[in-house]
Amino acid sequence: MTIDDQPPTATTTAGLDLSRSAISDEVDEDLRSDVRLLGSLLGRVLSESGGPELLADVEKLRALTIDAYEHEHSAHENDASIEDAEQLVESFTPERAEQVARAFTCYFHLSNLAEEHHRVRVLLARDARGDAQASDSLAAAITQLQAEVGADETASRLANLRFHPVLTAHPTEARRRAVASGIRRISELLAERDVTQPGTLNAAENDRRLLEEIDVLWRTSPLRTTRPTPLDEVRTAMNIFDQTLFQIVPRVYRLLDDWLLAADAGAKPVTAPAFMRLGSWIGADRDGNPYVTAAVTKSAAAIASEHILLGLEHAATRIGRTLTLDSADTPPDAALKALWERQRSFAGDVTAQIGTRAPNEPHRRVLLVIAERIAATRTRDADLAYARPDELLSDLRTIQASLRSAGAERSANGELQNLIWQVETFGFHLAELEVRQHSKVHRQALEEIRAGGPLSDMTNEVLDVYRTISYLQGRYGVKAAHRYIVSFTQSSEDLANVYALAEAALGSAEAAPTLDAIPLFETFDDLRASTEILAEYIEFEPVKARLAATGRKLEVMLGYSDSSKDVGPVSATLALYSAQAKIAQWAKDNDIELTLFHGRGGALGRGGGPANEAVMAQPPGSVEGRFKLTEQGEVIFAQYGDKTIAARHIEQMAAATLLASSPSNEEENRAATEAFAEVAATMDVRSRERFYELIKADGFAPWFAQVTPLEEVGLLALGSRPARRGLSIESLEDLRAIPWVFAWTQARINLTGWFGLGSALAAVGDVDVLRDAYARWPLFTAMINNVEMSLAKTDDRLAERYLALGDRDDLAGLVLEEMALTREWVQRTTGHSESLEARPVLRRAVRLRSPYVDALSLLQLRALKSIRASGSADPLDEPHQLLLLAVNGVAAGLQNTG
Repeated sequence: MTIDDQPPTATTTAGLDLSRSAISDEVDEDLRSDVRLLGSLLGRVLSESGGPELLADVEKLRALTIDAYEHEHSAHENDASIEDAEQLVESFTPERAEQVARAFTCYFHLSNLAEEHHRVRVLLARDARGDAQASDSLAAAITQLQAEVGADETASRLANLRFHPVLTAHPTEARRRAVASGIRRISELLAERDVTQPGTLNAAENDRRLLEEIDVLWRTSPLRTTRPTPLDEVRTAMNIFDQTLFQIVPRVYRLLDDWLLAADAGAKPVTAPAFMRLGSWIGADRDGNPYVTAAVTKSAAAIASEHILLGLEHAATRIGRTLTLDSADTPPDAALKALWERQRSFAGDVTAQIGTRAPNEPHRRVLLVIAERIAATRTRDADLAYARPDELLSDLRTIQASLRSAGAERSANGELQNLIWQVETFGFHLAELEVRQHSKVHRQALEEIRAGGPLSDMTNEVLDVYRTISYLQGRYGVKAAHRYIVSFTQSSEDLANVYALAEAALGSAEAAPTLDAIPLFETFDDLRASTEILAEYIEFEPVKARLAATGRKLEVMLGYSDSSKDVGPVSATLALYSAQAKIAQWAKDNDIELTLFHGRGGALGRGGGPANEAVMAQPPGSVEGRFKLTEQGEVIFAQYGDKTIAARHIEQMAAATLLASSPSNEEENRAATEAFAEVAATMDVRSRERFYELIKADGFAPWFAQVTPLEEVGLLALGSRPARRGLSIESLEDLRAIPWVFAWTQARINLTGWFGLGSALAAVGDVDVLRDAYARWPLFTAMINNVEMSLAKTDDRLAERYLALGDRDDLAGLVLEEMALTREWVQRTTGHSESLEARPVLRRAVRLRSPYVDALSLLQLRALKSIRASGSADPLDEPHQLLLLAVNGVAAGLQNTG
């Protein structure tokens, strides 16, 4: 693995040999330099650990897979073929095969962090140029909106803007936390290197530390030995909050405010709203996860509250210590004096101590007492604790108003305002916990209760959840936990059951906690029936009361994953769009402020792809300045793991949410939907027919498990939730969407992202019409772009080898035929001569990575063949261990799991 201009030999160091790629010149030199450095250090570590023979074997396989890939994709006159690489893999001893798999996996972790580091570098360079109005920035969105609807209406829309990501613990993060931590340390050293002078002692020390950390990464097992518990998943998410979100969210607000106020920034009250709210299913999503109990949910809330209160306490203390404004120049107003007297009345010891240190700094001492009260809230000291966040906000705004009255505008609008934004965004709960449970569980529990006999453990647990919600609302406020999502909502009764169970748990409707039952429409039929179900739902008395209390606010969740598994990606996309349009119109007709909650996954087969593009492609009237979506698995770390990238992601999503409801965007979507209605209908019918040909074929489910590592993936300790709800491999009905997508991705087929589209486009048949749709229909454009990316990560040669593991030539032929047809018609539709032609950065990344992923796929195939031949189910035997190592590496290489 080398990145220099020399051909690889047994003595070269590990890295990415761009000189052997046709797109070498497209790679930025800074990125080339980073990968060259990390690759050379990895090569040194491999030589030190496994000897030159290990590095030689890694190099041989790397060279063969690159030559084979370029021969296949670039018409190079190379002698090597995929068979040569396959033979080399077969020749490795079991120990060597595992070492090589780990080497390629380490390489991907390093190249991933190099790409992330370069992305940050590019974003910082853009900011340094003062390029505040990038096309997808908030500044650009506001400018466009002002031109379309005027300044006043834009200000009103901005004030009501809401971006609401919900963190979920779906098992799609294949890396161990120890591996992720090591990668982060290496990333910090790489950033440090950017400001280190070459040839200095500091540079030499950076080299030494990089070698040490890469050696640790190499020697750290990439596989978890035990599954994480739900509370482990909670703590992992807390790392993201502590490292990025707590600091980044007010920074995003501040950047917006600085642009809005321009030269007056800091000298006038802020105008940017706290537009983000954070939700979480982690520790509360019990749909199919027996390990998420009422006790776990209570603990999850306590952990989150501990983190936010610590953050607020430290921020208030830090700001209080710097607020050293003397009363002679900055006198307190009457309200601040009254607040200080109230503080003295119930916190005499604290105020006496602080007053002694800051006798003439009234704003400082009040804020330091506030910090003590936040600490008391965390430790549950009833004498000092705040009862709810609104009390804290009131005190902070009292300080702010006093500063303004004394002319200290910059202190009023500076760090103190950041703290106010943090309290507005996170409260005392950090993230709004959302309970989710399957409708079937509710029905079973109510049947038991109404039968009057002894209750099962399952039903008692269901009732305990409602008692826990009641406790959490009393402890942290109603906002902490009031949403209750009903998976597989198929009737209004499924929603009514939520309120009936709450009444049963707490003894009466009056004693029940405040609840918003949220339907989750997941299947094709349920999406079609959505408005009928909602019409009945809003007639229930508890719902009428709740609508009256909230100003007729209602939330509806749409499931991308199961609908795609149900009818295929094309029909699911069209059905979801149609359902959103129908629900939005129903909400308008019923004077309801609707928020659609999008259950999108990271993988393309689960509604993934560029989320800001997806927002802009929503039906007219369905966004209205509010966008809520799930952020799942590895996506959480990709979007929020780095401060600069997190800030960029939040800004992009907020900008898209504002622009989605602009007159021009809504008109574009409306006109295109009408113009291409016949195209949509044709595609819907034909794609679904084609999808059913495959998944409804006799014996499809066991064949699917045979040709992919579906069952073996279940051995990976990825997350706390089981991959199945309980049925056998004879049925797909109970298989979760995540392993469904993960297995096809691992087999380099990516079927869930594209199957049926080729037949659908061919059924339309008119290339001019399709190209017109690609140019003018945002939903279709996003679909084609996502499929083009999915196909770019699909490899026909390797797909054939996985499909050959089964004994169904008819099904294998069907998959390969549809793959070829989809490639052909996507290319016709886009007019591109090659995949991702319009997205050169992504094309470059895919083409550079693919040969290395091929090496891991060949190692995985070797393991699968052995497992299939022996019938072994021992997760500790050598083939299974190799398979799991390769699965981990492929996930890192494709940067996409489930």
